[in-house]
Amino acid sequence: MLFEDILGQNHIKNHLTQSVDNGRIPHAQLFVGNEGSGTLSMALAYAQYILCSNSGGENNIGNEACNLKFKNFSHPDLHFAFPVTTSDKVKSKPVSSFYLEEWRQLLNEQPYGNLFDWYKLLGVDNKQGQIGVDEAYQIVKSLALKSYEGGYKVMLIWMAEKMNTACANKLLKLIEEPPNKTVFLLIAEDEEQIINTIRSRCQILHFPPLAEDVIKNALVKQYNIDIGVATKIAHQSNGNYNKACDLVYQDSEDIQFETWFVFWIRSAFKAKGNKAAIHDLISWSEDIAKTGRETQKQFLNFCLDFFRQALLLNYNATDLVYLEPKTDKFKLENFAPFVHGNNIMDISNELQDAIYHIERNGNSKIILTDLSIKLTRLLHKKAE
Repeated sequence: MLFEDILGQNHIKNHLTQSVDNGRIPHAQLFVGNEGSGTLSMALAYAQYILCSNSGGENNIGNEACNLKFKNFSHPDLHFAFPVTTSDKVKSKPVSSFYLEEWRQLLNEQPYGNLFDWYKLLGVDNKQGQIGVDEAYQIVKSLALKSYEGGYKVMLIWMAEKMNTACANKLLKLIEEPPNKTVFLLIAEDEEQIINTIRSRCQILHFPPLAEDVIKNALVKQYNIDIGVATKIAHQSNGNYNKACDLVYQDSEDIQFETWFVFWIRSAFKAKGNKAAIHDLISWSEDIAKTGRETQKQFLNFCLDFFRQALLLNYNATDLVYLEPKTDKFKLENFAPFVHGNNIMDISNELQDAIYHIERNGNSKIILTDLSIKLTRLLHKKAE
């Protein structure tokens, strides 16, 4: 992975390469950034820079054989940990080493991919993965051995917030005092979900969302699309390159989410004073409850974004509005007046509570039905 292939984030590239050139490599770092900001790509390039003794700010000067191994991410001193779950391939005690073939496929095809893409690739998008205590034993075991090539060993933990408490506690001592020439690279989207004791032992690097110009230029270069279309997609992606790629392919799950959302909103408006409309809300809840929990969580996060965009439009912050609904006869400017300061906090809290309960294996049908009835009441709340 070359640094020049990573979009934007030049200040972070310079900081990382200079720290290696100066011989000041921290033993544990936490890369925090939203989906599509390039945290995983940066960690891979940084690991290559360390392991292959590269210099001059790029991964093409050091050990040639070593750089070659990184083309298919098979360097023996680069270890991976990521969220996994049981599947047709692994029936019990799943750990990352069982899924390395699929993992390398994701890195090659979608280095900016998210957790949902990963579960889809594994064919387990109806389950929730985690980094469990079995994984922690594997990490301790692999890092106890000397490095194959006599230099550094790098342990890259992707979506570190998915570590359960037992795993995090098991790794605590190792992260605090790793063996000589061992580097931990933790990657997370939400650092608040990582226990404090691990966060306090890491140097934290925050990745900002990508600039619209950076995404636009990358889309024109990679997909050879018209610059006007690229500009529009870059604006809609809101700094998320993974979402921009989905929009190019018209493959974004957001299209399905929008259909569900618009049906939900229309049913909620009909439901006031019309008892028959409650059946629409219940059948809507049943349809979504049939999907996987990850899909449900993604959808509710999409709803949060949609309400936020409507609020911004209602208060004339049009520069911050990037959402363009594709559903026929549904206009954001017509919906926006119903989302205001008097109901947005309640709507947001209800959606976050629903995500919380779904994450903890609550009955999706009951949670979503309850949410849709509450939303009906909140949408009819008058602005003060």
